[in-house]
Amino acid sequence: MNELEFLHDSYNNDEIKTQLPEIYLVEDDLIFGKTLKKFLEKKLSITVNYFSSPAHAITAIDERSDFGQFILITDISFDEGGADGLLLIDLLKEKGHKFIPIVMTGFASIETAITATKKGVFHYLTKPFELDVLTDLVIKAAVSKLGYKEEDFKATTRVSLSSRRGNSSEYYKIEAPNEEDMFCGMIGRSPRMKKVFERIQKVAASDSTVFINGPSGTGKELIAMAIHSLSARNNNSMISVNCGAIPGELLESELFGHEKGAFTGAISSRKGRFELADKGSIFLDEIGDMPLLLQVKLLRVLQARVIERVGSTSVTPVDVRIITATHRELERHVEAGDFREDLYYRLNVIPIKVPSLCERREDIPLLISYFLSRFVSADGRNSIEFDDEALDLLLTYDWPGNVRELENLMERLVILRGGSIIRASDLPIKLLERAPHYMNSYESLISLPDNGLNLKMALSNIEDSLILQALEKTSGNKNQASKLLSMNRTTLIEKMKKKQIQFQ
Repeated sequence: MNELEFLHDSYNNDEIKTQLPEIYLVEDDLIFGKTLKKFLEKKLSITVNYFSSPAHAITAIDERSDFGQFILITDISFDEGGADGLLLIDLLKEKGHKFIPIVMTGFASIETAITATKKGVFHYLTKPFELDVLTDLVIKAAVSKLGYKEEDFKATTRVSLSSRRGNSSEYYKIEAPNEEDMFCGMIGRSPRMKKVFERIQKVAASDSTVFINGPSGTGKELIAMAIHSLSARNNNSMISVNCGAIPGELLESELFGHEKGAFTGAISSRKGRFELADKGSIFLDEIGDMPLLLQVKLLRVLQARVIERVGSTSVTPVDVRIITATHRELERHVEAGDFREDLYYRLNVIPIKVPSLCERREDIPLLISYFLSRFVSADGRNSIEFDDEALDLLLTYDWPGNVRELENLMERLVILRGGSIIRASDLPIKLLERAPHYMNSYESLISLPDNGLNLKMALSNIEDSLILQALEKTSGNKNQASKLLSMNRTTLIEKMKKKQIQFQ
């Protein structure tokens, strides 16, 4: 199914009340957009028309046969050149469409909020947000602006919860990356990663200083290695230095070397990393952690291309390309006086912004497949598969640790659960905590029998089950199990004694 076919695809509408308002959703993050679509349809039992770009949305809205008012939910920022959610609102109003707009943004600012308010936006949502908040906003917009009653939605919600199932895994399946998805050891099919790959190819041929900025775990060192390997310096070494991992008093010696007797323990002369990288490249990771005094010396290297060993009075010329990286927002550190402004502009000649994993969710299935191929044995005995619920959680999780966190999780699952199907209960509890739309499924964990049940006994059984699951996940470690259950260790032990729960 191509994108346009998907955009017009919807559920069977037999159970959906035709008098409910139309909803148009515009979001270029495909996984997040499809998750929102499925969640709203599940909660409200209403068709949501989803589009990944403002251009597609305008075309579809112009072709509507029903000219009644509708609800528009749109992101503000789009990767598509010149596209803007607030501009979309203006264009639709110019065309005479009547609608109630709700906007979302991951880059909130007072100016944008004021602009949105002036345009009559019903509500301004800052990402990340709980999906139930958006559901409530849709209902409030329909009730306060379009004359509907809350009962109209409550009635359909009950039908929706019992009759509709769906998740992101229906649209995204784990698949191996093809040749076009691979680039110098990196994997990416998303538009944002393709832009990074294009930038790498353009800058590799030059000797310009490159500044890589992005969250931890996104692969900044891989980008540095790609730049070096594609450059004319690839026959010489690329030396990597983590400026945050070396104490400040030792970092100068590591970078520039030292002469014999320069300090206690300097029993011989030693070359620094800059000299070792001569005719090649040097990668200074976490440059934002470099002490201010050392920043002055680095600035001199950038300006004069010479270094001075600790304890030496002479300079040594170096021919080296400098690539730096940090997860910090250096502009703020410059304003705070923690990082030299002149050095920042010397480093920031060619910037490369690395997206977080949650900004390129399309790549998650490819990365899962790649990591599994690395960790699963050749005979496949410890291979794993994911059921739909588990895969849906992996696709919608925020991944604060980015690609590194995903890699670690795949390795852990293969080692601990190899040879089985991974279910939601097998995933770390933090995946559930960061997926509020999934946590809502607790409401359907147990169904009330026609002849009723003993509530006290049922709750006690559920508590017993969760305690045993926590103990199993932590191999009987009561301290860790109590953290999973968000209770004190002593409380857990008392409950185990009272309920006579034993774990071997």
